[in-house]
Amino acid sequence: MTENTQQQTAPTTELPTTYAPAEVEGKLYERWVERGYFEADAKSEKPPYTIVIPPPNVTGALHLGHAFQVTLMDALTRRKRMQGFETLWLPGMDHAGIATQNKVEQQLAEEGKSRHDLSRDQFVERVWQWKDEYGGRILGQLRRLGAGLDWSRERFTMDEGLSKAVQKIFKDLYEDELIYRAERIINWCPRCLTAISDIEVEYQDDAGELVSMTYGEGEDTIVVATTRAETMLGDTAVAVHPDDERYKHLVGKQIKLPLTDRTIPVVADTHVDPEFGTGAVKVTPAHDPNDFEIGRRHDLPSLTVMDEHGVITVHGPFLGLDRFEARSAIVGALKEQGRIVAEKRPYMHSVGHCSRCKTTVEPRLSMQWWVKVGPLAQAAGDAVRDGSVEIHPKELSKRYFDWVDNMHDWCISRQLWWGHRIPIWYGPEGQVVCVGPDEEPPGTEAEGWTQDPDVLDTWFSSGLWPFSTLGWPEKTPDLAKFYSTDVLLTGHDIIFFWVARMMMFGLYAMDGEVPFKTVALTGLVRDEFGKKMSKSNPNAVDPLDWMDAYGSDAVRFTLAKGANPGADVPIGEDWVQASRNFANKIWNATRFAMMNGATIEGPLPDASEMSATDRWILSRLNETVAQVDAYYEDFQFAKLSESLYHFAWDEVFAWYVELSKTTFFAGGEGAKVSGRVLGEVLDVMLRLLHPIVPFVTDTLWTTLTGGESLVIADWPEDSGFRDKAAEQEIELVQRVVTEVRRFRKEQGLQDAQKVPARLTLDGTPLVAHEAAIRQILRLQPEGEGFSATASLPIAGATVALDLSGTIDVAAERKRLAKDLAAAEKEKAQAEAKLGNEAFLAKAPDNVVDKIKGRLAKADEDIARIQNQLASLPQA
Repeated sequence: MTENTQQQTAPTTELPTTYAPAEVEGKLYERWVERGYFEADAKSEKPPYTIVIPPPNVTGALHLGHAFQVTLMDALTRRKRMQGFETLWLPGMDHAGIATQNKVEQQLAEEGKSRHDLSRDQFVERVWQWKDEYGGRILGQLRRLGAGLDWSRERFTMDEGLSKAVQKIFKDLYEDELIYRAERIINWCPRCLTAISDIEVEYQDDAGELVSMTYGEGEDTIVVATTRAETMLGDTAVAVHPDDERYKHLVGKQIKLPLTDRTIPVVADTHVDPEFGTGAVKVTPAHDPNDFEIGRRHDLPSLTVMDEHGVITVHGPFLGLDRFEARSAIVGALKEQGRIVAEKRPYMHSVGHCSRCKTTVEPRLSMQWWVKVGPLAQAAGDAVRDGSVEIHPKELSKRYFDWVDNMHDWCISRQLWWGHRIPIWYGPEGQVVCVGPDEEPPGTEAEGWTQDPDVLDTWFSSGLWPFSTLGWPEKTPDLAKFYSTDVLLTGHDIIFFWVARMMMFGLYAMDGEVPFKTVALTGLVRDEFGKKMSKSNPNAVDPLDWMDAYGSDAVRFTLAKGANPGADVPIGEDWVQASRNFANKIWNATRFAMMNGATIEGPLPDASEMSATDRWILSRLNETVAQVDAYYEDFQFAKLSESLYHFAWDEVFAWYVELSKTTFFAGGEGAKVSGRVLGEVLDVMLRLLHPIVPFVTDTLWTTLTGGESLVIADWPEDSGFRDKAAEQEIELVQRVVTEVRRFRKEQGLQDAQKVPARLTLDGTPLVAHEAAIRQILRLQPEGEGFSATASLPIAGATVALDLSGTIDVAAERKRLAKDLAAAEKEKAQAEAKLGNEAFLAKAPDNVVDKIKGRLAKADEDIARIQNQLASLPQA
C-alpha cells in the first residue's frame, strides 16, 4: 500500500507507558527544522506546490483563528510533501502600519512624549527597534503549533526586497494612469489621524439622537432630520426629490441656514428618498460621501468645518469644541431659536468605528492617493468567471463578485510615519515625479524638492505577497518555480481586504497569470455556543494555554474536526480534551499492538493466508485512504478528520485489535500474519493522520518502522484491495457483539462480569469467530447445570445466556413492567392528540412533528422492553 523509501533501522517497542506532549513536541519540531524537511528547492524536478501564509501582523499573538487556518495549511502542505511535490509554504509578517505605529506611540506616551517630539527618521528607527525586540513573537508560536514553514524564506513587508516590489508596482500603476491624486471624501480616524479604507471601518449600532429642525423662514421653511447636527455648519444645500410635489415651489430658491449668516439653495436630486423622513435632506459635501456626490452633481461648494482631531474650526460660539460637544451645543442653540421640531433619544443607528482603535470614524474631504480599480477589478472578476481561479466553497463566489463588481476606487495613502513612503516627489516649480526602485530622487530639499509625507495602506504591500515574496520584480528561480501559488486558504472575512487586492495586483504585475489557482475560504472560530470570541468577552481563549494543557496535536485535531468549508467553527475545551484522549488512544493502542506482534518486517502476506478479520481491516483501510484523499481535494477537513477518527478508534482499536487478541494469544502462523497486517494498518493509519496530528504520529511511526520521519515519508495510496465478503462477515460479528453488549447493559451486568453462554453459530460465517466473540463479551463456555435463561436470536445465530446467578429475575421483571406501562401511556397520549382533528387544525407544524416523534419513540421503547421481558427466564 505504501513503499517506504526512507532508510530504516530496526524498529523498537521502547515507548513510554504514557504520551507526554510537552516532552516530545518542542524537541521534535526543532529536529524537523534542523534537518531541513520544510525547505523547498527551486532546482528540484518535482512538481511544485505552493502556499503563502496570510502574513500575521508583526504586533500579533497567536489566537484561535490563526491556529485554525495554520493547522489546515499545514495539513495541506504536509500531505503534498508526502505525495512527492516540491512543497513551499512561505512564512512572513505584515508591518501593520496603524497597529504598529500605535504600539510605539503608546510606548512614547509612557515616557511622556509623542512622535512629534522625534523627527520622522527617529520615530521610524524607534519602530524598527520595537519590531526587533517585541515583534514577531507569533512566529515562535507558529512553531509551537507545528507549522511546517520554510523558515529559510521568511519575509517581512518592509524588508528590502518587498520595498523594492512596492516601489516598482506603484510606478507601473502611476505611469499607466491607474494611480492618481484627488480630493475626495474618505474615512478619517481622529485618534489615529489617518485615512482608513472602507473595509477597515467596523459598523455597530450606537445609541445616538435623531433631531428634526427647520431651515429657512416663513413660507420657505423646510424640515430636515440628522444624527450629526454638528455638520450643519458645513451645509451648502438642502436636497429634495425632483418629483416631490411638496417642495417643487422651493427648488432653486435660497433659504437661510440657521446659526450662520449664510443662505443655501434647495436642489432637486434623485438620490433623495421622498418616503424617508420629511423627504428633505441637508447636504454637507465635505463631511458625507453621499452629500459629496450630490455636491459634485450640483456644483456645490465643500466647506470643511472640522480639523483632523474632530474639532470645530468655524463659527464663533462653537469654534474649538470637540465634535460631540458641538453636537449638544448646536442642538441647544437651535432650541433657543425654536427650530427643533422633534428629538428622538436614544436613536439606534449604524455608526462606523476605526477597526484599530474603535474611535468613531469621521467622513472627511481630503486630498489622497487613489488606485483606479475599474480595469483591475474587472480582471479579478473575470479570472474567477472563466475558471482560472476557483473559489471554494462555490456559494461564496457571490460575495466575491458583489465586491469586485462594485468596487470603488481605493484610497491608498495613510497619514502615518510607519510604512512604505509614497514614492512621489514634488518640485519647486510644481513638478510631480514618481521614483522607482534603484532610481535617485530628482533633487534635494535644499533645491526645493520634497517627498510626499504619506505612506501606503498596509494592504497595498500585502496585496503583492504571492509574488513579491518570491523575488518579483526580479525573475528569480523561486518565482519561476513556485508562482502561481496553488491554494490561498484564508477566512471569508478578508475576501475584500486581501483576496481581491492580491487578485488585482497579481494579474496586473504577472502578465495575467493568477496569484493562486484555488481560494479555499474558511469560517471564523467561535466558542462552543456559537458566539464570536473577543478579547473583551470572557469567552476568549489563548490557544497556547490549551497546547500547554493538552498538547498541540489535540488543539489541531479539534480545529480540523470542525472545519467545514466556509462555515464558522465552534470550539470548546471539552472538545480539546476529547482530542487529547484520541491522541492518548493512538499512543496506547499502537504501543500495545507493537508489544503484541505488530510489525512491518517482510512483505504483506497473500490474502489467501489471511483471516476474514485481516482481510476486513485491509479492505476498510483502503476505503479510508480513498475517502481521505477525496476529502482533501474538496477541502473537507471536518469529514476527513471524522473518517480518520472513526477508522482509528472504532475499526482498528475497538474492533480489529479486540477481534485479533485470541489470534495473537494463540501464537503460531496466524499470529504472524495478523501481526504483519496490523503493522501495515498502523503504518498507513499513522501516515494518514500525520498532516493533522504530526507529533504523536511521527513519534509512533519512527518507532514502529525505524524510518527517519513521517514528514518525508510517502503518502499512502489506495491499492484497490477490497473484500466485501469479509466486510459483511465482520459486520455480522459486530452485530452479534453489539446486541449482546446492549442486552448485558440493560440487565445491569458489569463489562467484566463473566456469563455462561451457548453460541449456536452453525451455518453462519460466525463459526470462525466464536473464540473472539466469547473473549470480547466475557462469555464462558456452558458447563454442568447450564440453564438458558435468555436467548437472543441474532444474524442467523443464537446466543443463549445463563443469567440465573447474575440478576434478580423477579425484580427485573417488575422494573421492566413499570417501564412498559409508562411507554404505553406515552403512546396512548400521543395517539389521542394526533387523532384529535380540532387539535391538529390549531397546532403549529413543529408541535405536531414533536408529538409524532414522541409516538415513534414510545413504539421503539415498547418493542425494546417487550424483547427484554421475553428474553428473561420464566418466574
